[in-house]
Parts: sequence; structure tokens; C-alpha cells
Amino acid sequence: MPTLDWLNRATAFTAAAQVPYRLLDTVSTHGDAQAAQHNWLIQGDNLQALKALLPFYRGQVKCIFIDPPYNTQSAFEHYDDKLEHSQWLSMMLPRLQLLRELLSEDGSIWVTIDDNEGHYLKVLMDEVFGRGNFVANVVWQKKYTIANDAKWLAENHDHVHVFAKSKDFWRPNRLPRTEAMDKRYSNPDQHPRGAWKATPLYAKRLPSEQERNFSYTFKNGVTWRPPVGTTPRFPREELARMDANNEIWFGRDGTATPSRKTFLEGLTISSPPSATFWSHTDAGNNHEAREESKAISAEEPFGTPKPERLIQRILHIASNPGDLVLDSFLGSGTTAAVAHKMGRRWIAIEMGEHALTHCLPRLEKVIAGEQGGISRAVGWGQGTNGKPFDGGGFRFARLGAPVFDASGAIHPEVRFATLAAFVWQQETGQTWDAAAGRAGTPWLGTHSVFESLPRLLDGGEEAISFESSAAGPHPHPLPEGEGERQGEGEVSSGAAPVLLPLPQAGEGGGEGAPTAPTLRSCTAFYLLFNGILGDKRPAGGNVLTRAVLDALVQLHASTPHPDAPLVVYGEACRVGPETLARSRVTFKHIPYDVKAR
Repeated sequence: MPTLDWLNRATAFTAAAQVPYRLLDTVSTHGDAQAAQHNWLIQGDNLQALKALLPFYRGQVKCIFIDPPYNTQSAFEHYDDKLEHSQWLSMMLPRLQLLRELLSEDGSIWVTIDDNEGHYLKVLMDEVFGRGNFVANVVWQKKYTIANDAKWLAENHDHVHVFAKSKDFWRPNRLPRTEAMDKRYSNPDQHPRGAWKATPLYAKRLPSEQERNFSYTFKNGVTWRPPVGTTPRFPREELARMDANNEIWFGRDGTATPSRKTFLEGLTISSPPSATFWSHTDAGNNHEAREESKAISAEEPFGTPKPERLIQRILHIASNPGDLVLDSFLGSGTTAAVAHKMGRRWIAIEMGEHALTHCLPRLEKVIAGEQGGISRAVGWGQGTNGKPFDGGGFRFARLGAPVFDASGAIHPEVRFATLAAFVWQQETGQTWDAAAGRAGTPWLGTHSVFESLPRLLDGGEEAISFESSAAGPHPHPLPEGEGERQGEGEVSSGAAPVLLPLPQAGEGGGEGAPTAPTLRSCTAFYLLFNGILGDKRPAGGNVLTRAVLDALVQLHASTPHPDAPLVVYGEACRVGPETLARSRVTFKHIPYDVKAR
């Protein structure tokens, strides 16, 4: 596959892997505290913020929308859009890599851009997401007027590049049916099935020899033949049925070319798919976006906002209520505002001071029920089912200290749940769900790998990434304490060190029968940290002693897979290698065996 080459390309490909993991410090909570756990406004460099989110949200994001700098060589009030071309590519690449890791297998990413970098961005995204996962280039009409003073052509559109994490799994939602669509149907002959519209009896494709000679005579004596170069859409039996039920239209005076009555009530798919050209009347425009920005901050409106209707259309196609949406170039806050109004969970990242001056006040107005943008269209700010309006909430956070310092030591503010997420991600490539283990114990969960049939590929090139991943099934907010979730369970797929034998040929059912996934490996993970067994003395649990080992073996016997080998992370080990081997325990040292980047 052709690739882009630019100055410092090799460095850009390793930039994401070199970014340290950082803590996220909650500065304030706005609105309902419980609802706020699901929504984040983060101020800080988006590369570092995306890396900070990775252990907790890898494979969890259903829809990513970003509106990065277009590199127009212009200086705007709220951000700099004047990067040298190679610098712009080096800026985008590691962020796209991290965004791909955060996407769920059935997720998609939507990126707005103009002609300055749009075609280079397409090739770059081909390389990161895989050319076979390209969905479409949507053309959005951002201006409805023509610039008469244009030196060359009057540019009035932006591109929206759409990629799926995996086209095998991603399926877009269809657009809502509109009144304009229904108005195309009428019932001039008062047919009992209701409104209809006339559609051709032929299809535009080359006919076979038999189809060239096709003709049909209706009960009124009219003989119909498909036009030259077309084929009949219906067999004789179906034409006879429609004729008998008065479902053929011959015009008001009976002399028109016969056509089929397509009834509104009979449409099997009533909602249309999205086209790839979005008119400003359907998806908003720049002028509309600026008016929305002025309504929120009349004294200092954001200079380059996107209209809420554009984001609404994207989120409608690419997500459902309750799904997680992410925007790492938040700008004026539009994506977070629209996601909130549409009932999505969201993570929004913005580096500049306008995270405080624009985004935060805007989102406070959203949870208070503001009526701008799409609010009235989606019923935002109104009570439902006799209950008063509930605007939800969100948390405002900033990037904190690195989780690991330069020597690899763990920051003292790191708690059990946070380190557990890092360990689980490192070992499995997935997001840790506290419900996979047992609250209040060192058991993080048992990770299973299943052997299954290889996925059919579409022939597209594989995506590149700085590390492999697998999506986990349980999206959840960042942990803020220990043992907040109860229950036991398992997480499937990923990698593990001990392999189980594969079935031999002929096992698992008769010829042609579907084969159930075969368990290939199973490993249990335990974390001795932060006094999880009671206190911080060696006998209390941070160090693997003989007494602690006996307690872990007893705990392991009560898990769903007591035969699985154990991987134990701790600050030190005072048990000999032979004893560890007899207990099927692999010990890993904190912090040296925990990946710091």
C-alpha cells in the first residue's frame, strides 16, 4: 500500500509509545454527582490525555468525532493553525494511533478537514485504520453563499473522513424518515391500502435474450414491454397479482406508461441510509454555528465552531443512547454538548484556556437545560413522563502527575483500582472491569482466550498501531476508589502465557456443523498493592510471603477457574522458585514489571 513519507516520520510513529501514563485529577463535579461519573471534560494536551485514558477506555468508544486544525496557515484567536506540513502530519499520527486503540470493534471515527490537508489525512488514516476500513468521504456544505471575491474557486464545503475500526462489525444507523419523504406519497384513486407513489416496472440493467422479448398484457388490454436496455423488475405472476389488486397505475386518463403503486405502509425499510453529500439545510452551516456560539458567549464567541446539527447527524448515524463518544479536539464544546443532549456518555479534551472560558460554561448551561442548537428538536430541557427535567452532570479534570516517575516508581496517589487497570491492560490488551474479579481481594479476574475461526477479511490492508488491542465488553468510568463494584466473572479473548491443547481433527461435531469456540488458555491475575489484604506490612499483603501465597491459593480455589495458573504482581517475593512452581505462580515485580509507557 502506498504510504506518506515526511521529515521525522519514524519519530512520529513511536511518539505515542513514548508518552508517559498520567493521572487524571478531578477539579470539580457539575450537576448530578452520580451521572457525572460517565462524562469527562479534560483540560490538557490531547496526546497525553488520550494515553491517560487508554488503560480505562481501550476498546470502549463507539464514536469518535474530531475537528483538528486544518493547517490553513492562519492564526486564530483560540488556537494556532500555522504548522509546517510535516509537523502537522507528525502531530496527527500519534493521536490517530491512540484514538484507534480507544475505538470499540464496532466503532467509527469521523474527522472534519478541508482541502489543505484533507487528501494527505485520508492516506494517513488509511495507514492507521487500514484502507479496507475506509467508509466514505462525506462532503458537508458549510457555506450556503458564494464568495464573489474568490481568487480561484469559491470553496464552500468541508470533508468528513469516515473510518470504521472494523467494517466487518460496524453498521451505521439510518436517518430518520422526514415529512418531506412522506409527502411524495398520495392516494389520488382512494386505494384502500392508502398513500402510494408510482415507481417503474423495469430495472436499469442489461437484459438477457429472454428478457428482451418480455411483454405483459394487463386486464385493461394495455400491453407493456420494458424499455430498450432494461429488464422487467417483476415476474408475470407478480404483475398478475398487482393487476388484480389494482396496484398498477395507468395515469389519470389511463394512457400513461404502466407503473407500480409503491405503498407507504408497505415499505420494509422506511428510513433511508445517509448520502455522502450533506446540504447545509440538513446538517447546518458555519453561519448557524457562529450564531450558536454567540448565544453562549456573546462577549467572546469561539471563532471556528461546528453547528450542533452536524454533530447531531454524525452521532445519530454512528451511536445510540448510552454509547460512549469522544472528541479530543473539543474547540468550543459542541460535541460534548450535543452528545449530552442526545443521551450519550462522553469524553471531551481541550488543551487551551477556552476549556475554562468556553467549554465549561457551555456545558454548565447544557445541564441547566439551555434551549439553543438542537435542544428543542431532541426535547432537551423538558421533563418526561411527569418527572421534572434532569440535566445529568459531568466532571472537569486536568492532567495530573505521571503514574510512574523517571525511575519507574509508582506515584503515591495511585490507588489499587488504577494500578489494576494498568496491569490488566498490559497483560490482556483490554480494559479492566472490576466485576471480572472479586471486590476487596487481590484477584483481578481470570482471562480466557478462545480458539475460533479466522475472521473473513475484505482484502483491505491491515491497520498499523503502536501496540495490539482487543475490545472489552464492559464500558465504565475511570475508577476513583477501591472495591466499588461487586460480583465475579470472566473476560474473554486476548493473550495469556499458558496454552491448552487444541481439538484434533474430527472433534467438535459432525461435518459442516458449526464449532463452538474452544478454550485455548486461561490465566488468573492477582495484585498485591495498597494494602489490599489489610495493611502495608509484609505480612499484610503487599509482599508475597508464604502466608500470603497460602491465602491466594485458597482464594483461587473459589474462583470459576481454579485450575488456571496464577500471575501475581507484588512489591517483593519471599517465596522460593520451587514453591512458586508447585503453586503454578508466576511472580512479577512492582514497579519494574509494570509498563510505564
